Amino acid sequence: MEIGEIETAKKRCESVINTINHLLPLSTSITPSCRSTLLKLASSELSFLSSLATDPSPHSPLSINIGHIESVLWILRLPSIVAVSRVCKPLPLPINSSVHVDLVCTLGKAPVWIIVSDRNPRFISWSETRHGSKGLRSRIETILSAAHSTTTLKPSSLILFFANGLPLPVYEKLKDEFGAKDFNFGSDSGFDFCEETLEGEWVNVVRTRSYKEAVSVEIKLIDGRDSLPFHEPVVVEAEVAELSSEDAFSSVLSSMRLKDEDFLVNLDTTALVALVSGIANGCAERILDTPESVLEEKFKGNTVFVIAQARSEVENSVLVKMGDVLSGKRGIVCKSVVSEFKELVSMYAGLNEKQRAEKLLKRLMVVNDNPTERVMGLPTTRKLAMKNKIVFGTGDRWEAPTLTANMGFVRAVAQSGMSLSTIEHSPRALTGD
Repeated sequence: MEIGEIETAKKRCESVINTINHLLPLSTSITPSCRSTLLKLASSELSFLSSLATDPSPHSPLSINIGHIESVLWILRLPSIVAVSRVCKPLPLPINSSVHVDLVCTLGKAPVWIIVSDRNPRFISWSETRHGSKGLRSRIETILSAAHSTTTLKPSSLILFFANGLPLPVYEKLKDEFGAKDFNFGSDSGFDFCEETLEGEWVNVVRTRSYKEAVSVEIKLIDGRDSLPFHEPVVVEAEVAELSSEDAFSSVLSSMRLKDEDFLVNLDTTALVALVSGIANGCAERILDTPESVLEEKFKGNTVFVIAQARSEVENSVLVKMGDVLSGKRGIVCKSVVSEFKELVSMYAGLNEKQRAEKLLKRLMVVNDNPTERVMGLPTTRKLAMKNKIVFGTGDRWEAPTLTANMGFVRAVAQSGMSLSTIEHSPRALTGD
């Protein structure tokens, strides 16, 4: 490998590292753990290339991995990719041998595994080669066997992305032997990176890599997610009621759909409490102006949390964020959440909070507790409590992301390797308003 080629590869590594550091943190779909894994891979590749720059070996062919990392990053940044729980790591499966998957995420409301190849198409073989490579067929068989061995992590489909294209004979074999079908990620854009200007600021720089030769195929594992609930009886339909739009709470409710099962959001108890909380509805500044001794008499051991939430509310209104999430969506809530919410309201809410709670429940579709097998298959632990598995699993059944402040549960699910669609909101407590 020539010095010029090494320097070009190093620049690509640096651009990828800059992109991970300065763009991926803006995404709520990718966990810090996934970002850290990508950063380690890119940094390791840069260190390897830097060592070659001092002692290049022009006569030996060299395989570099930066193209693979670029391709993974390109997919990660597509808007259709959400709830990324695993990047370039073996999966924790109940089988002896580990299985490497490049991405575990949610795509089109369904959990998927994505395999990425940046190989030159000339070197992609279907069967075992004389050089010892087992071939693409063997790898797919191994991955599919692993997928069928697990209930909790089983994807609805396996997606194969060949960044540099695929030989026609291999493409035909994929269709004939595995029923693979062409897949479109919904983006024809090229790949942009982050690069530092002379002034020290970060800008996007469009590179020449466009992935125009890329080929994507999908192998279905599940037809129809875990028996979709479209014919399941609804416990309570949302009511049509006149709402004043003079306050932020009413504006949020007015923006929500009352019909349509294509645009659903599942709300857990934390979301319901935040929506009706006095802190989110005009009491934050009053709380901050109240002497701490008075607050301690009212809130006891929760005073510190209430003050912190009030300060957070003054800086960032939770109703603005939740309004953006819920606008044009139909809110659903399961029966166990309604019961828990009503109990909390009866114990801790003031008159205004109780009135808002009543209005809120009338705008939501109440459904039976009916979690998916995959979520219920997670081990029940302190962080993965049964009641939360029921709530999030019911959202999963309806293919609806769960709006929640319960990030302990969300992190525990991601650590298991499962991709589960969730939307985070800041917590807000009932104040007796």
